[in-house]
Amino acid sequence: MSLIDSLIKEGWLKTPKIIDAFQKIKREDFLPDNLKDSAEVDAAMPIGFGQTISQPLTVAFMLELLQPKEGDKILDVGSGSGWTTALLAYIVSQKGNSKSEILNPKQIQNTKSQILNGKVVALEIVPELKKIGEENATKYNFVKKGIAKFVLGDGSKGYKDAAPYDKILSGASGNDLPLAWKKQLKIDGRIVCPIETSIWLFVKKTENNFESMEYPGFVFVPLIENR
Repeated sequence: MSLIDSLIKEGWLKTPKIIDAFQKIKREDFLPDNLKDSAEVDAAMPIGFGQTISQPLTVAFMLELLQPKEGDKILDVGSGSGWTTALLAYIVSQKGNSKSEILNPKQIQNTKSQILNGKVVALEIVPELKKIGEENATKYNFVKKGIAKFVLGDGSKGYKDAAPYDKILSGASGNDLPLAWKKQLKIDGRIVCPIETSIWLFVKKTENNFESMEYPGFVFVPLIENR
């Protein structure tokens, strides 16, 4: 049984659009050459510079909480290898094309119904990883199409230039929820992020009121600030 089939059977992957993204955006395309054969292993993998590509089970769980959908503008904090950015870019695209279709120039050319209106801003503080993640996402043409934008910066400060966001996702753990993320999120928007050893879901009900839910028992690399 494939890793994706196992995640579906065990209930981690549930939403058709998220399942489709996992099937079309190949994890091996975001792993270092020496680890590509381990893409089906359900574990975090080192990608250099003290960072990892997250465990597929964890990514599935976080995306199910985030509930990304077509047309969303999403901030992906700590984009690393670019895998979560590419998964999100696939989902927010108005047309959910396969990899081969994305790379086919004839598919890019044209009717208004094919216009893509979602966007993912990938925020990474490590310059080398920002470059690697951008190159990896380029394999799926997301950067050229303007669906994914990679930015070098301190994730704890968010990215005000593209705010407000429908959703914010973070793959690195901090000690609390950054104030900048709260301010840069739309009303009814969702934040999914690790705080210490728990994954948290925050839903913005009013400008100063958030509902929250904690899911303990996870391990993440720390959120790097002010490099």
